[in-house]
This record gives sequence, C-alpha cells and structure tokens, in this order.
Amino acid sequence: MATNGTVTVPVKRWQREMMLPDEEEVPANNGERRPGSIARGGGGGGDGEEVKLKPKIGLISGISIIVGSIIGSGIFISPTGVLRGAGSVGLSLVIWVVCGMFSMMGAYCYAELGTMMVRSGADYAYIFEAFGPFLAFIRLWVECIIIRPGCQTIVALTFAEYILKPFYPDCAPPQPPIIMLAAVCILILTFVNCWDVKWATAVQNVFTGAKLLALAIIIITGIVQLGRGETSNFENAFHGSNLDVGDISLAFYAGLFAYNGWTYLNFVIEELHEPEKNLPRAIVISCILVTVVYTLANVAFFTTISPSVMLATPAVAVLFADTLYGPMAWIIPFFVAMSTFGAVNGILFTSSRLFLAGAREGQMPQVLTMVQIERETPVPAVIFVSFLSLLFLAASNIYALINYVSIVNWLAIGLAVFVLVYLRWKRPDMPRPIKVSLIWPIVYLLCTVYIIILPLYQKPGETGVGLLLMLTALPVYWIFISWRSKPSWLTRLSASLTRLTQKTLFVC
Repeated sequence: MATNGTVTVPVKRWQREMMLPDEEEVPANNGERRPGSIARGGGGGGDGEEVKLKPKIGLISGISIIVGSIIGSGIFISPTGVLRGAGSVGLSLVIWVVCGMFSMMGAYCYAELGTMMVRSGADYAYIFEAFGPFLAFIRLWVECIIIRPGCQTIVALTFAEYILKPFYPDCAPPQPPIIMLAAVCILILTFVNCWDVKWATAVQNVFTGAKLLALAIIIITGIVQLGRGETSNFENAFHGSNLDVGDISLAFYAGLFAYNGWTYLNFVIEELHEPEKNLPRAIVISCILVTVVYTLANVAFFTTISPSVMLATPAVAVLFADTLYGPMAWIIPFFVAMSTFGAVNGILFTSSRLFLAGAREGQMPQVLTMVQIERETPVPAVIFVSFLSLLFLAASNIYALINYVSIVNWLAIGLAVFVLVYLRWKRPDMPRPIKVSLIWPIVYLLCTVYIIILPLYQKPGETGVGLLLMLTALPVYWIFISWRSKPSWLTRLSASLTRLTQKTLFVC
C-alpha cells in the first residue's frame, strides 16, 4: 500500500466502472506540484480523470465569499471601539471609509498575486513561492493551529449568543447552552462542506443575503430618522476629535477588525471560474459594497444613539433595535445570528483549503491533501479544521489568544504584499494577467509597518506573547519537516493512519 513514501488507495467499485485490473492501485499523490491535482481511479469520468477541487465558484459566489467573510459580528460591535479611539462622530466615519480604502488597496495587490500564482492558500502560497518553506511554515502554523480555528470558534459562540438572546431578554444567556449551540453550528456546517461545494456556496450566498438585508433595514431606518430631523449628533461632527496618534491607531485597529476577511477568496482561487476575470471583479465589488454599507450603517446608528451612550454599549445594533423597533427588536439579534452563521461557513470553507495547500507542500499530514472521490470535497481538511474549533470551545480565554497572534497576521499579509514587489524584481517575466501600479503595494507596506510597530509600543506584553507563540513553529518544523531520517516505525505509523483515513472517508 505504500511504496517509497507514496500512499495509495485500493480501487474496487471504481475499477469495475473504469474496467481497470482488479488489483491495480492508484497513487493518492503523484508528487507533482500542480495545484489541486490528485490522481483518480475513476468514478464517473473518463480515463485519466483526476480527483481534484473543481472550479465551481462563479462571480456571485466569489463576491458572497468575500462579503460573507468580512461581515460577521464586527460591524455590530466595532463602532464603539472606533468611536472611542476617534473621539468624534465625524472622525469615526472618516476612519470607517479609510479602513475600507486600505482593505481595497491590499485586496488589489492580492488580485495580482492570485492571478499570477493560481494556488489555494493565499499568502501562505505566495510566501512559499518567494521565500521558501521555512517562513511559509511559520505563517501556516500560527494560522492553522490558532487563528483560523480560534476565529471560527469565536464567531460560532457569537452566533449562539445572539440566537439565544430573544429567549433571555433581561440577562445574558447562560454559558452551557451557548457552547452546545456553537458546537451544533460547527457540526452542521462541517457536514455541508463535506457533502458538496455547491451546498457550501449556496449557504454562503443565502446568509450573505440575510446579513445584507439586516444592514439594509438598519440603513433605511437611519434614512427615515434623518428625514425626521434626527441630526443632532452630526452637528459639530468633528468636535472632540482625538489628536493622539496612539488613540487614532486603536480606532483603525477596531475598524480593520470589522473589514477582516478580504483575503479569503484567494484561499479558494483554484475553485474559482476564470480567476483572472472574476477575482479582481469580486474584490472591487465586495470592498466597495462593504465600505458603503459599513459607513451608512454607522450613520444610521448615530441618528439614534448619542456618542456617550455608544461608548457605554458594546452591542450597538441591539440597542438601536431596542430603541426603535419595539416588539420587533428581536429581528436584529436574529439577523446578527444569521450573519455570524454565514461567517462560520466562510471561515470553514476557506480554512480547509489552507490546510490542503499546506499538506500539498509537505508541511501538513499528507491525508489533508486528499479529496473525497464522489463528493469532490476536501473532507479530511474540513474535519480537521472543525475538530480544532471544537477543541477551542473548551479554552478559557480564546479572545486573548487571538489578540496575541494578531501581529503575526499583519506580518504575513505585509510579507505577502512584499512578495509582489520582490517578484517584480526577481521574476519580471512571470505571467501577470493583472499588473498593479507599484505605488499601491509600497503605500500599503508603509501602512502595514506602522500597524505592526504600534502594538510594540501600545501593548508590548501581548505582542511579546504573540511572538513567542509564533516561535513555537520552530521545533515543530525541525521535528516533522527538516528531520529526514525519522525512525521507520514512525513512518509506518503515519502511512497506516493515512491508509485508514483513506478507506474510512473514501478519499484519495
């Protein structure tokens, strides 16, 4: 079953369909570095067909992945943090717009990278291509083991809390049902993502539509409030604006948290139809849409909630609904729950492709490269991401853990954008279906340097912990990747577990 380290899967029913010899074995991984390519033994296709991720994502679904991944709980809770750092209504609205422009600038750079290297994994794949396996593994380790499953768990907990809120109008829902409902959310979406890519994208489309409907209701209510003359909070809008660079930077951090997710379509680019056309279109439409919606939603909040009250309220959207909607106030917590449910799906869908990309490069267990033969979904990677997320439900302070490694996230995005500049110099002849002006990556890199340096000054303790967590990748890299002469029993154990998984999940 295993020859020279190559794991194979026995073919039975597919062999009969393809009229292959009964004892023939088909390699699970042919060793080539072609994106997404895994040899197939048959099953509904002609000779030579491969089991691989298919391009089933169109432009609308691509927009839905970006918008659905960006709009989670951030817009419903971040207005307080932005206002606290900005100090005034006018400056807070400016910061929301600037954060949107900054995100679009980074996404524009990712459009060149994504069409130049059409490989799942986004910044991990770009760093690997330009700087080799070591730096790429550090990114992969922190992203896969902490950031992705941790964020998925946080959003699932937010979903559970908001879906239960109407049943506990006078107090916060108790913790045990929140944890149980979050686990149910993760398990349901695990099944959907294992069953069919089209099911997963359909869920994303539906719930992205729901969250946009919720924000549309808030925005229309704000327009009605303006029509009634509720403009007192916009008089002297810039009065009290913060001039302290540190406070303004913290406002930008809060805003950028709400915009996080614009990189996610790059993680699944192998499954995108005509990426050279649809990737830039999806990026531009999504970033403009989210920026407009976020800014108008904040205007709506300020028509009803004064700055002093907002600073004392973490759940701004819920207060907005309680103030204006009376007995129908439950619709906002319900729509927030739908928003976060869609965000969990987006994180799971894209995270599984990151695990698959890492395994393809030999930096994750080989079984994570494998695709379910009939469903054509990366079942092992989906299950692994969900398993880690379920483990995080038992963590005592997952929010602090995510904050600790946020600097690693910005380092990786900044390094990926630097790859664009680096490859212009080192490989000028690489095909570039999209070629951005170098002014944009340079400006983005300068801003990113500032975003990285700021925490070293503002929160040196948390930043230090984050850097230490990043360094935990070093012994893992040495033991599991650099160390070539591993004991034979360990190699045999790994191959046996891989074969068992292949037989159990029907993957190759």
